[in-house]
Order: sequence, then C-alpha cells, then structure tokens
Amino acid sequence: MAVGLPMAVVSISKALLLVSALGLVLWPALQGRRDLAAARLRSPPVMLAALAFLALSLLWTTVPSGEALGALGKHAKLLMIPVLVLFLRTRREALVALAWFVGAQVFLLLSSWLLVLGVPVPWATADTATLDHAVFTNYLGQSIMTATLAAISWHLRGYLPRPWMRRAAVAVTALGLASTLLVMPGRTGHLVAIAMISLALLWMLPRRMRFAGLLAPVAVAALLLVVSEPVRYRATLVVDESQAFAERAETRSSSGERLNFWHRSLQAIGERPWTGFGVGSFNQQYRRLDAGRGNPVTFGVRNPHQEFLLWGVEAGVGAMLLLCALLYCLYRDLCLGERPVVRAGASAMAALLISCMFNSILFDAAIGDFFCVTIGLLMALSLRTAPEVVQARDSAA
Repeated sequence: MAVGLPMAVVSISKALLLVSALGLVLWPALQGRRDLAAARLRSPPVMLAALAFLALSLLWTTVPSGEALGALGKHAKLLMIPVLVLFLRTRREALVALAWFVGAQVFLLLSSWLLVLGVPVPWATADTATLDHAVFTNYLGQSIMTATLAAISWHLRGYLPRPWMRRAAVAVTALGLASTLLVMPGRTGHLVAIAMISLALLWMLPRRMRFAGLLAPVAVAALLLVVSEPVRYRATLVVDESQAFAERAETRSSSGERLNFWHRSLQAIGERPWTGFGVGSFNQQYRRLDAGRGNPVTFGVRNPHQEFLLWGVEAGVGAMLLLCALLYCLYRDLCLGERPVVRAGASAMAALLISCMFNSILFDAAIGDFFCVTIGLLMALSLRTAPEVVQARDSAA
C-alpha cells in the first residue's frame, strides 16, 4: 500500500519488506526448502547478474565510494520483485495483495480528483499539488502510475466477485485515463496512457483483425490531439523545444534538458563503451562533458532521464544489454498465468519500457518502487495461476 505515498513511508515499508524477507523467505531457502514454482522464473538469475555487473563497477567508479554505494542501492530496488513473488505463495495471497495495492492507488487517484475539484486535501504533501494535482510525488510519476493503474483495473476486473465491483473497476479505469490525459501535463504519462488504450483495443479485436489493430496507437494519438488540450499543448511544446535544441543548443527547456542529457551520455559511453565510468558516475561525467554550457539548474542531476543510457554511462554497453535481457525475462515471467493476468502484466511492462525511454524510472525513487511492486505482484499472480502450477497443486491435494 505504501507505493505512491510519501517517500518516508515507502522507505520504511521497503526496509521492513527486505528485512523480513531474510527471515521468512531466504532462510528456508538456505535450508533447502525451495519454492519449486518460483524456480521456473527466468528473471531472478538475470537480475542478479545485472546487479552484480553494476556492483563490479565499484572497482573503477570515478566517484567516492559512499556516492557509488548509494546509487547501487537505488538500482537494487529491483530485488523487491522476486522477494514479493516468494512471499505470495498462493493465488489467493497474490489476489489479496493486489487488492490492497490497487486500493491504495485508488485512494491516490481520488485524492487527485479532489484537488482538481478544488476540495482541500490536507494529506497532499507535493509542493505543486494545487497546480498539477499530484498528491505525494510529482505529476510525471503520478500520471504514469495512474495510467498503469487504469490498465490493471481494466484487465483484472473479472477477478472481482460482484458485479458492482467490476463496474467500479471500469470507473477507476475511466477516471485514471481521464486524469492522465485531460488533467495532468506529464508527456510520458500521455504516451503510457495511449499505449494502455491501444493494447486494450488490440486485445478486444478478433484475431483476424489484429493486424489492423496495430494502427490503434496512431488513431488514439490523433483523437487525443483533437480532444485533449494538455496532450496537444505538450506535444507542440516537444516539437518546438526539440527544434530549438537542434538549431541553437537551447537547453533551458524540458525537452532541451533531456536531449542534452542524452547527448552527454552518448559522449560518455563513446569514451568508455565496455566498462563505463562506474556506478553513480553520471552526474560527474555530465558536468565534465557539459562544462557549464547547459542549464545551471540541472548541474545536480543524478541520471540522464533515460534508463538505458544511465546503465551505459555507469557500466558500458554490456550493462545496457543486460538491462534489455532483464526486461525481456520479466515480460516472459509475466506471461505464465491466466490471460487477464498476462494482459495486465504486458501492459505494465509496456508502461515501464516507455517510461524507461524518457526517464530513469527504475533508478528513481517513488516511480521505480511503484513499478517494482507492480511487476512483483503481477508476476506472483501470474506464477500462481500458471497451468503447470495449478495442476501440480491439485495433484498434491
């Protein structure tokens, strides 16, 4: 439930999760009592290899060890995914955990709508809550989380036992998409929402029309450019800011800053393509390569707002390939179970991939924790509803 709440709550909850995992999950495993179902997952070995590769770069990192270890700790939040899968050992446990998770996200969504309606929300701690209607984080993170919540509510509504609950899930989907597309200005959130709608439309089409469904993102985007002022304004702004960066290296804009981060990241990767500069080194290398030419506001930035480039700067091309392999294995592990879970998991992975293209999502605190918990919960449900696992459980019974 803590995901999406203030960072202090998230940090305490994450610490409790990882500490309790040592006693309730890892200790039985060390004694030889294995979770045979979880042993089928492909992502944990790849995840450990990726984190080990980043940890190895501590040997040559160009920043102080304390700073490097702090950055490695931010990457290590990925471990929440397999820990959650090991905790949730039955279909019922996974569904209960998802229900609490969704309930907390719905509270966040309704709080945001209260802000839109001008109703005082005493628990809203975001600095710009009354301007962009984000409750605890910023509009970028909340818009992505809300769009992802909308997809999960839509695809998993069939697991709800009563008709009114299923109708409520549809209402959550509508409110979530409306909040992302009509209220919040986050451009990445707009892209994620377009992807969520497009995937849902694609899966609703008959199989013989699936190829035509590939045009759904274009059609949805075109419609939103007509009906949504935030989408139209922010899309126009991207074009104008990108042109300004290309013509005169203008970095004092959101798009200009990102393009400058990416440019400096590619320069750094070009200098050390195989080893990188070590975990936690992005800020140092960005300031060195930028040499004060960019926006002074960004001199303290710790990531390039692109997950793949961050891994490349820190540990080279090999780390980028490991990240790609990890995302693929996470997707495959989400495809083990029943169709609604597979579709919810695929939607979450699509949201994560899009977000990683424009932000260092897994490195960032609140939104990174959100995706790790989301994927961990959906993977647990997918694994516990996999046909082979259900058959083995029934045979044992």
